[in-house]
Amino acid sequence: MPGLNKIDKTWTLFLDRDGVINHEKHQDYIHTWDEFNFYEGTKEAIAIFAKIFKHIIVVTNQRGVGKGVTKLHDLELMHKNMITEIEKSGGRIDAIYFCPDVEDTSPNRKPNPGMGLQAAKDIPGIDLTRSIMIGNTLSDMQFGRNLGAQTIFLPTTRPEVDLKDGRIDAVYASLIAFATDLNKSV
Repeated sequence: MPGLNKIDKTWTLFLDRDGVINHEKHQDYIHTWDEFNFYEGTKEAIAIFAKIFKHIIVVTNQRGVGKGVTKLHDLELMHKNMITEIEKSGGRIDAIYFCPDVEDTSPNRKPNPGMGLQAAKDIPGIDLTRSIMIGNTLSDMQFGRNLGAQTIFLPTTRPEVDLKDGRIDAVYASLIAFATDLNKSV
């Protein structure tokens, strides 16, 4: 991973949602806003990121929608409320891409790069070689690799993951831990 002092307003930050921004439900999905709980420091971290990164994009697999156990309306409301809460804290999310597909072979389902490639197509100025993917699974790390991005792993929900896995460029305990380090370096 490049030195943190190399990251500037030309970079894009990709964030997974469950297990990164908010607490993940063990072996289940977050179905409604009432179940959505931000990790401590997340909103403050995204406010720091908003001053540093050109784009902040959430990329999230949402198989529960494809299975019919999470309603699309509830997912859209969750994302609207998440953005509102983040903005109240001085942060921003520029776009959210989600994949409801059930099949792992879907080009949009992480680790496949479809959501990131779509973001690069939709949003002028994204240089995937100047991007970071933050996630809590090796699937997120492979997604980052598939895009050509740097990767940061948060061991929030997967303590069994080998932190020396070659798809992981850096490990931080939380978004706020990374944001604090980054803020000191820029």
